[in-house]
Amino acid sequence: MVRGVRGKWCGTLLLAAALAVGGTSGCGPGVEPAPGGPPSDVTAPAPPLTDPPATGPTTAPATASPDPRPAEILVEVVVNGGLAGVRNQLVVHYDGTWTIASGTKPPRTGRQTPAEAAELRAALEDPAYARVPDRPTGNPIPDGFQYFVTYRHHLVVADDGDRPPALRRVFAALPEGGPPTGP
Repeated sequence: MVRGVRGKWCGTLLLAAALAVGGTSGCGPGVEPAPGGPPSDVTAPAPPLTDPPATGPTTAPATASPDPRPAEILVEVVVNGGLAGVRNQLVVHYDGTWTIASGTKPPRTGRQTPAEAAELRAALEDPAYARVPDRPTGNPIPDGFQYFVTYRHHLVVADDGDRPPALRRVFAALPEGGPPTGP
């Protein structure tokens, strides 16, 4: 019985070591546990293996809870291109606060009304938006804009020549009348 417990513990240790460092543990038949390990008469099961804690900031998973925190990002829109070669970023949070960063200018901020924020959320949650192609399907317009829309970890890339109705609805609900295209 004691040998069975040690074997089970060593198997768990071997798996943990392989997952953690890709090495070997030295466990096997007739090999005693490492100093400081559990005594051979311990019958408690080994603790479950878990992933190490994240080392950086995390974002909400794709299956975010129905009541996200107000400061969580609802949608991010990055606009590239145009005659002036812009690269602008719009970030809208669940509570309707937003920030637009454009080139070297200071960021602009604001807040949507509750009705505007609800309209944007409804446009993004519309099943038709979930069916918008991930990449443009038509021919690009020379010197046109490209739009990179990220909602719940899903990226949609569109351009001026290819904006399905569901995407146009999202654009219409964005702050300041749509994606930031000005230099």
